[in-house]
Amino acid sequence: MRRLVLVGLGLLVVGVGGCAPAGAGPGGVAGGDPGWHREEFDKRAAEVAGAWRPGADWSGGYLPLQDVTVLVGDPGFSAETEAAFRAGWYRDQIALPTAVPADAAIRFPDGALTVPLVSAAEAYRELDQGDPQPCEGRPRAPQAPTSTDAARPDDSVSTQAVTPCIPLTVTGVVLGTTEVRTSRGVAVVPAWLFTVAELTTQVARLAVAPRAVTAVPEPSTPTRPLPAGVAGADRLQRVDGTRLTYTVALGACDGGPTALVRESDDVVVVGGGVVQATGECIDLAALKPVTVTLAAPLGTRPVLDVATGRLLTLTTP
Repeated sequence: MRRLVLVGLGLLVVGVGGCAPAGAGPGGVAGGDPGWHREEFDKRAAEVAGAWRPGADWSGGYLPLQDVTVLVGDPGFSAETEAAFRAGWYRDQIALPTAVPADAAIRFPDGALTVPLVSAAEAYRELDQGDPQPCEGRPRAPQAPTSTDAARPDDSVSTQAVTPCIPLTVTGVVLGTTEVRTSRGVAVVPAWLFTVAELTTQVARLAVAPRAVTAVPEPSTPTRPLPAGVAGADRLQRVDGTRLTYTVALGACDGGPTALVRESDDVVVVGGGVVQATGECIDLAALKPVTVTLAAPLGTRPVLDVATGRLLTLTTP
């Protein structure tokens, strides 16, 4: 029997020996039939949808359904700057304003809501998650090639200029707005816009004070176990009209995933169909993206994980 251990964003499948090959039939794979996936998924999704009770604040308050850090445009990432952005590594080269701005309005498709804000200094404290760890074989500042190095372009990387492992450099900040997906649709929300020297767009940090943010509804998880061959969804990666892209976690020896969705007028439930190999396997599971097309644009409908009933929020791609 396999034992699943949560490791970061993945799963560690602990066991001894190899994985049984993926295929249908007892002793080989549980839930290998796509029709069986769909039937069991639909039953589970109906339970999750029926238990959804968001409360009055869902349509009357402010509940962001994506990261509070937003890229305003194309950042022009390199491998190093993307790693720094995702880890929250920043250094400020300016004096960050500590004054708290006056209350401002969030503009929803169905109206507006005036909310308190936080200062730029407070927004930066939330944005900055610390300094990068030392990168093996890399300095913390750029090293320019010597004249000898420049004369030998075919030398190994170790004798040429090396990209440092450093944080992103904040060189400016202004109070502005950015578009954010919320429980009331896409809203225009006050945000501190940070200029970052290494990126080609600003990094927005939502400026709304935490006390004005509606709490995320508690999930209601069905009491029965998740059916074999059905996997939960981890996070939303993209919402584009009727198309949703989200990630599904599956074991190292599993096949798939295939996208599974159940939608109604007020809620969308998603998950994945996987071909679960029996036998024992030691490996980290993968988070794999899948895309589904809805019958109608998502709009204000929540997207729920079929495994836990958890509300899925949109993460920066």
